Amino acid sequence: MYLLYKQTISAKSENYEVICETKVSENRRNFAPKFKSIFKMNIKSIITAAIALLISTACSGGAKQEKVMNKDGKSLVVFFSHAGDNYAVGNIEVGNTKIVADYITEVTGAEQFEIVTHKYDGMAYTPLINLAKEETKNGELPEYEGDIDLSKYDTVFIGGPVWWGTYPQVMFTFFKKHANDLKGKTVIPFTTHEGSGLANCVEDVKDAFPGANVTKGFSIYGHEVRTEKAKVEKWINGLK
Repeated sequence: MYLLYKQTISAKSENYEVICETKVSENRRNFAPKFKSIFKMNIKSIITAAIALLISTACSGGAKQEKVMNKDGKSLVVFFSHAGDNYAVGNIEVGNTKIVADYITEVTGAEQFEIVTHKYDGMAYTPLINLAKEETKNGELPEYEGDIDLSKYDTVFIGGPVWWGTYPQVMFTFFKKHANDLKGKTVIPFTTHEGSGLANCVEDVKDAFPGANVTKGFSIYGHEVRTEKAKVEKWINGLK
């Protein structure tokens, strides 16, 4: 004689119905509860393991970060960084983006070109942001000091703070001047911010340098750059 034994087990809002067949013995009354307990435990173990695997895959992005740097090529970090009065960190001698640029150089050996303008020197945070808003609205292109030949570099990091949804306008002066100089090269955007993330910076870099291989960008909070060097290193090492 056989008994059809049906048990519905609930796990995280999913119902699993299992029908099992077992021979009825003289102590069948004691068997069913024991079987139910063992079977439920085994199913839950399988479900728990499956959920853990899915969470692990999701957290890792499901794939390794794309390797985009040419190990045999030369790299450059082009950046603008604002010292002085900054949101969340106060008055600083070294700008947040400069610190990130130095981390990149330390890990990769990349050379640097800093986009320098004295237009914003000594400005308090609020007047500076108001000026940045007007510059962005009007599409102004402030002058910067010096320049660099980009032809000898294979990989170019481009970084700056986020002002009104994108990079400071002085960086667009550089972009316009070198619009045709990064064709076929790898361009890696990064930003420092206090809540804007990458904003529209990656899209603006793609628009500025047609023909360049513009990768996914990296962003870090400005108030973290002095204490979270490991985040920058992890990102850079994932590119190599």
